[in-house]
Formats: sequence, C-alpha cells, structure tokens
Amino acid sequence: MAKVIVSIRDLEYTYLPGTPLASVALRGASLLVHQGEIAALVGPSGAGKSTLVHFINGLLRPQRRGQVLVLGQDLGAPDCDLTSLRRQVGLVFQFPHQQFLERYVGDDIAYGPRQMGLPLAQVRERVRWAMELVGLDFEAFVDRPTFSLSGGEMRRVALAGVLALRPQLLILDEATAGLDPQGRRQIHQVLRRLRDKEGMSILLVSNDMDEVAELADTVTVLRDGKTVLAGPLKEVFSHPQDLSRCGLGYPAGYQIVQEFAQRGIDLPGAPLRLAEVEEAIWRALSS
Repeated sequence: MAKVIVSIRDLEYTYLPGTPLASVALRGASLLVHQGEIAALVGPSGAGKSTLVHFINGLLRPQRRGQVLVLGQDLGAPDCDLTSLRRQVGLVFQFPHQQFLERYVGDDIAYGPRQMGLPLAQVRERVRWAMELVGLDFEAFVDRPTFSLSGGEMRRVALAGVLALRPQLLILDEATAGLDPQGRRQIHQVLRRLRDKEGMSILLVSNDMDEVAELADTVTVLRDGKTVLAGPLKEVFSHPQDLSRCGLGYPAGYQIVQEFAQRGIDLPGAPLRLAEVEEAIWRALSS
C-alpha cells in the first residue's frame, strides 16, 4: 500500500463565522491522496472543492472540527511550517494567466526557484527541466512574452512554473478547461509522465468525467461540503445513481459499455478508459 501524503478527515469550515454573512463550506469532508497516484476531486459547483484544496497548502487552517495532515505536517498545529509546506505542494490555478508574475516565459518559470535562493546555474537547470517536461522547447520559448502565448501554452508555462519548485504534490484546478482536444491530450501526457516517470503525486480537481476516467487512480466525490463517495476509480463509477444525485455525468467509456450490455454483449473487467473499452470490444467480437 502506497504511503498516504494527504489525509483530511471530517473537516468542517465556515466562512465569516459568527457574522450575518456566515457561510458553511465544508460539513464533514474527507480526502486521501497516496504517494505516486493521480487522485481526482469531483463534485457540483458549490460542493466545497476549492475550499478543501486551500487547506492542503495552508491557505486555510482548521477551525474547530477536522484534521488535515499533509506530508507529515498537522496544519492544525500552531508550529506548522507553512513555508516548507508550500514549497512541497504546487498549485496550478484554473486560469493560468493569474499565476504569471514576470513578462517573459523563462523569467516567470524561474521566479519560484529564485525566491528559494538557489544559485543561478541551478535555477536555469530547473527552468530547462520544467520546460522540457511540459513539452516547451527551451530555446523557442524562454524569451517569449507570456502575453503572446496561446491558451494551451499558457497552461503549460503555468505548470512549468510550479514544477520548477520540484513539489512532492501537484494540485491542478480544472487543468484542461477551455482547451482544444490537442491541448487536452498534451496536458494529459504531461500528467501521466509526472506520475509514471517522476513519481509525483497529483490531485486533479475536475468535473470532466472523461478526463477523470482517463487519468485518475482514485476519486473523491463532494456534495454540499461533505464526502459522499471515495475510492478506486472503478469502485466509485460502480455507483452511477449516487453520481447522478450529485449532478455528475458518466464517462464516454461507461456509456459505451452500457450500450453493449443492453445488446447482450458483456465487456468483462468494467472498462472505463476508452483504450480499455476498445480492447474489450475487440476481445468480445473475436470470441
């Protein structure tokens, strides 16, 4: 069993407590992220996903009830080292231009390592490594103005800027929203490489069920600030009625499997990813 690097249990949180504007955001949310996996956090708008994510890098701290343990640190403890934690937990926002702090691509990716006080040669090495990892040619992009980038390029630059910090945990909020199919495939390839080749742990916040099915190892479902489903990908998607009550759809692979089942053709293994579904169809037709 892989090591648990994020453990959130029975977390409650209210914005502006004790005021007429008090708003309950979390009502008993729990989340586990294991080392070296892609974990998905899903739920309808207003479910509390963004609030929950903000606890993981210390932007929010536990109030009264609930425990938040991240990379061995208790975020409810007064001596929690937030500076160290935030260097190990990288957060990529939904709108990448909000992360840009410098005019040129190379300078923006280098911003974090420079703030860590690293030597110039090491900063440059990290920038090159991060750019190559996300598929940006160093020579072609290092001096490009950030405002001249396409949407997909902006997302990859924002991702590279976080990766240059060499975090243990990467959090992505709607990583591919608004991208064309090619841009989505590129981001997906990067995330798989980070998990499979770099051993990085990833928390993917997304309501795109096709994306979740293609990438995630585990899924946590929030509704009204509470965790209602959690577990391995196929286990969570074996509860379609619960997902429907949360206003969530089904991945294309699930729908294809159901169409075949209605025609009396069983596709064994409950495949969800399209490549797995295609392979299962070929096996079924061949037999």
